[in-house]
Amino acid sequence: MAVDFTQEIKDLRATMTSVREVTDLSTLKTRIDDLEAQASVPDLWDDPDAAQKITSDLSRAKTEYDRVVDMDARIDDLEALVEMGTEDGGDAATMVEAETELASVKKAVGELEVRTLLSGEYDERAAVVTIRSGAGGVDAADFAEMLMRMYLRWAERHGYPTKVMDTSYAEEAGLKSATFEVNIPYAFGNLSVEGGTHRLVRISPFDNQGRRQTSFAAVEVIPLIEQTDSIEIPDNEIKVDVFRSSGPGGQSVNTTDSAVRMTHIPTGIVVSMQNEKSQIQNRAAALRVLQSRLLLQKKAEEAATKKEMAGDVKASWGDQMRSYVLNPYQMVKDLRTEFETGNPTAVFDGDIDGFIEAGIRWQIAQKKAAD
Repeated sequence: MAVDFTQEIKDLRATMTSVREVTDLSTLKTRIDDLEAQASVPDLWDDPDAAQKITSDLSRAKTEYDRVVDMDARIDDLEALVEMGTEDGGDAATMVEAETELASVKKAVGELEVRTLLSGEYDERAAVVTIRSGAGGVDAADFAEMLMRMYLRWAERHGYPTKVMDTSYAEEAGLKSATFEVNIPYAFGNLSVEGGTHRLVRISPFDNQGRRQTSFAAVEVIPLIEQTDSIEIPDNEIKVDVFRSSGPGGQSVNTTDSAVRMTHIPTGIVVSMQNEKSQIQNRAAALRVLQSRLLLQKKAEEAATKKEMAGDVKASWGDQMRSYVLNPYQMVKDLRTEFETGNPTAVFDGDIDGFIEAGIRWQIAQKKAAD
């Protein structure tokens, strides 16, 4: 079936019109000019924290602006390519190139459109992801480690920096729990839709009778707080335990009591950190994550929307949001959005953009329906 380039390009331009309206390029350009003026002040770095925020905000604003402007240019180039391929009787090779570019531009515009949907209070923050094994014994612990690798591979595919903050290894195989940070703008907005219970169905590699096993893991995603966020925790509300790090590690691991377990007494929230080199560093990292969780809880309570909190996930039957089936057939399906793929291998290797995009669109639709 021949591609209707005229209609496709018209649709792309219509989508970009909406993107520009949401992005508000003129306001964004004014903000960039203002930040550039602040960044050019001679004594900028006299206050390193303020300087870091200004330069980070400037880089983020420029990236957002250039992304929209460059996309408009790509659509113009695509239109010119189609014109070249259709003049003087047509050029088949040029039209094949145009079809390839059309597919690439549609994908990029779709991703840009999804980005503009991320308008929640914390969507533009970095994210802290915690994975916990649930029902299913050693298979669940192995599944938790598979999910950990999936998200780290997703970040690697996009060039996103990650930092593993805590790992608690299970006795036989896999992980009891793990926490890591994805430190790029909009990491929380993208990954928040991954929060919930994940279910794995497969022939267990740990069952010598080769039986099929169902196991569960819980994924929690919270926004990373910034220094401008005001969450003060009185010392008498925090209990701190120190212990020796467990599992594989470098020179500092397993040699000193550097790992930290921090408990917020009023809420019972517990945060463990062990992957930094010193107890002081682990304590600081644990406090930051605890503050992030309390901030999210505070905002949710103020807005009477506790269902939007990360919260505790049961990681068992009845509340799963995605199924990964490896036997008797191959399929990964999100039970909220109905998005699915028959290639679990690619998914576990980090190919989850389709699930994230579908999740964001579903989340926006749910919010609109509730308004």
